[in-house]
Amino acid sequence: MYELEYLDIEENKKYEETIKKVLEQCFKQEKLENSKLYVSITLTNPENIHKINKEYRNVDRETDVLSFPMFEKNEIDQKIKNNNFEHEDVLGDIVISIEKVKGQAIEYGHSFEREFAYMLVHGFYHLMGYDHIEEKDKKIMREKEEIILSKLQIKRDESNEEEK
Repeated sequence: MYELEYLDIEENKKYEETIKKVLEQCFKQEKLENSKLYVSITLTNPENIHKINKEYRNVDRETDVLSFPMFEKNEIDQKIKNNNFEHEDVLGDIVISIEKVKGQAIEYGHSFEREFAYMLVHGFYHLMGYDHIEEKDKKIMREKEEIILSKLQIKRDESNEEEK
């Protein structure tokens, strides 16, 4: 379902527990749990995500999450419709700046887990071909994200606690 790389940050079992439960719910929600698709996840620092953002997107700044889908939306929709998952295949790559997630959790007044889970869900739906450029698309994507977080009972108003 996923492969995980730590790039210049320490490994953390709590991160891995959150990744597992969030992606399991995402795959279940999108009826991909029996597919041979997986997500490549890289957890890193602001410097590395800045470099990746500049190199691959020509955006010269750090960010919180980057998503690199391997399929167009119509391709992944067709695979799901036809249950065409004969071979193991990467759905795409998600890169997350852990330091940025910690800062945003404080800024938005909720837990690290909530912010981290949101980054994972947000990245996943970009891999599924959704975006938030147009308001109508943003509404669809946000609804999908909130369904996942709600099913996991990860709420916005959780008290802010530093992850262990």
